[in-house]
Amino acid sequence: MNKHEVVCFGEALWDILPDAAMPGGAPMNVAYHLKKLGLNPAVITRIGIDKYGEGLVNILAKHGVCTDFFHADNVHPTGLVYAKINEQRDVVYDIVYPSAWDFIEWKNEFAGLVQSSKFFVFGSLASRNKVSRDTLYKCLEVGSTNVMDVNLRPPHFNRNSMEHLLRKADILKMNLDELELVTGWFSHFKHKEDRMKLIQERFNIEKLLVTMGADGSVLSDGGDFYYQHAYRVQVQDTIGSGDSFFAAFIQSIYKGLAPQESLAFASAVGAFVASKAGACPEYEVSELKTLFQSDVDEKLKEPLLKQ
Repeated sequence: MNKHEVVCFGEALWDILPDAAMPGGAPMNVAYHLKKLGLNPAVITRIGIDKYGEGLVNILAKHGVCTDFFHADNVHPTGLVYAKINEQRDVVYDIVYPSAWDFIEWKNEFAGLVQSSKFFVFGSLASRNKVSRDTLYKCLEVGSTNVMDVNLRPPHFNRNSMEHLLRKADILKMNLDELELVTGWFSHFKHKEDRMKLIQERFNIEKLLVTMGADGSVLSDGGDFYYQHAYRVQVQDTIGSGDSFFAAFIQSIYKGLAPQESLAFASAVGAFVASKAGACPEYEVSELKTLFQSDVDEKLKEPLLKQ
């Protein structure tokens, strides 16, 4: 049995906030939360030979996340993102280019690693440079279930690459703005459900998750729609909350939870992380149960008890 149920591919970096530097990057964040939730993910990425790269390895190793596939780059620096939090507590990003994770070179060991995992998780941001994009395309050819996080950060995407990635995805997560932008390429639908059906039919997507911030989230799975409200928390920042949401959803479907249960648990974890500072805060799963004990509905109670 492969020891890595999930392989995450792409950017590993530091979010440089006004008052702190915190580890980040969507694939790395997803891996961190998957480990917290009981799985054993591996991360394919590239880091610079610098203090930031060393720091990422040390932090993930401390939490038991596999860093065997972190490759070193002696030319390009470890990725940095300068993040600013606006008045609505949302985050605006300046993603430094080029960075080491733009140059993830293909290694033959990736084929067996990805092929023997249950889920291959990737984001659209990792395709902004040809070197990493070509490696990603090769991984997608051998992935059993390809799980895509749409992460549209202008100017770091283009339509041709996005369409190629969407055609390879089995499970897809995007926010409402991204849903509207992408479906705007093909149609003039106004309702999100029509837009979601379009994406699934056009690209043969099995499961489509759409996050809507304070308005909750919606899942389309097998022709059925499932809705989940957003849990109320005192928001510290929204950095990484979507990644923790996605990790919890992946973990839930890996464990065989029903669609509504999976969506409810993902929403709970995303809200919990938003109540903490940074994308990868320290926590234990037991804290989730305590936090939502007084505001838990029947949709959330069951998946929480199963963790």
